[in-house]
Amino acid sequence: MTSSPGESIRPFTLTIPQGDLDDLYERLERTRWPAELPGTGWDYGVPAGYLRDLVRYWRHDYDWRAAEAELNRWPQYTTTVDGARVHFAHLRSPEPDATPLILTHGWPGSVVEFLDVAGPLADPVAHGGDPADAFHVVVPGIPGFGLSGPTTEPGWEAARVAGAWVELMRRLGYERFGAQGGDWGAAISRELGRAHPERVIGVHLNLLPGAQALAEPTEEELAPLTPTERDRARESWRRWEEWSREGTGYAVQQSTRPHTVGYALHDSPVGQLAWIVEKFQAWSDCAELPEEAVDRDRLLTNVMLYWLTGTAGSSARIYYERAHAADGTGARPAEPSKAPTALALFPAEIQLPLRHRAERTDNIVRWTEFDRGGHFAAMEEPDLLVADVRAFFRQLREQGTG
Repeated sequence: MTSSPGESIRPFTLTIPQGDLDDLYERLERTRWPAELPGTGWDYGVPAGYLRDLVRYWRHDYDWRAAEAELNRWPQYTTTVDGARVHFAHLRSPEPDATPLILTHGWPGSVVEFLDVAGPLADPVAHGGDPADAFHVVVPGIPGFGLSGPTTEPGWEAARVAGAWVELMRRLGYERFGAQGGDWGAAISRELGRAHPERVIGVHLNLLPGAQALAEPTEEELAPLTPTERDRARESWRRWEEWSREGTGYAVQQSTRPHTVGYALHDSPVGQLAWIVEKFQAWSDCAELPEEAVDRDRLLTNVMLYWLTGTAGSSARIYYERAHAADGTGARPAEPSKAPTALALFPAEIQLPLRHRAERTDNIVRWTEFDRGGHFAAMEEPDLLVADVRAFFRQLREQGTG
């Protein structure tokens, strides 16, 4: 990797001072617990009994140094793009003809989301796959999140991040590349394909913002659909209406006053844990507890990247920037995307997309529906996600577009 002095790429090793861990342990020991309202389950938020047990595990059983060593098995770097520090992992495949691929996380995720998929994507042979399906994998942290934060100026919304990713990939020597993401990573990856189609081979998403039913379907909209599609449209609206009523409090807060909640999360590790674990419980494919879908240690490692870097507030600002974007487009610009796009649908996803809506604004060339998994697909069902990403880019190669 070569660059001019102003574009320097520096090797990075994650090493958290022991004093930071000791401070965390002391804060966990001194947690001031509120009174619990019995018999409410998850309806009012994270149950106190569950959270007490998770905090006990965090304090006494979770091993940050093991997690740190696992992350450090990735070759990692930092650089400055558009005034922001960007931390990223770069796994060059042993296959010389591998396809460059950038993976983008969301909120409340981090680069930890991709710990189980980056290796199989970069080195398929080592994981029982076809060498033709290899990728040079780049895993950056969104500016403001974790080791890419905090940011020091406003304006870091999806379009600006997409522009930064184009520059990052250029510095790595990749003129054309694929993109994959869910949550904010989906908004950013879609924007990469929409705004920079000459650079993007294809876009693989496990969420397509705005493709769900945003209002109750009318008879006119339902008329041309098949019976199955009509049922899906009604379910899409039911799910969106329920989520809009019960599940948007975090987004309203972060879209309007991200700094206010940031003070509490920055000062209280248990508050930070609760703010994040609630979403893993609500958005993953679990019966009751998030650990049924996402490994408990993985979940805590993800939380640790927010806590140790003090980026609760700066990561929340991406919601504010979307809500206050000057052009009003937010995370889904009105202009269609011409980039070949694949959508992997996991049944517990918080939004249920409709293909007829998706095809109005996106060049959908692959549509895959799975029978398990949720919002955090790379953590919940890494094998399914890896297989679908491989199949999508293989399809593009066979069609001569990849």
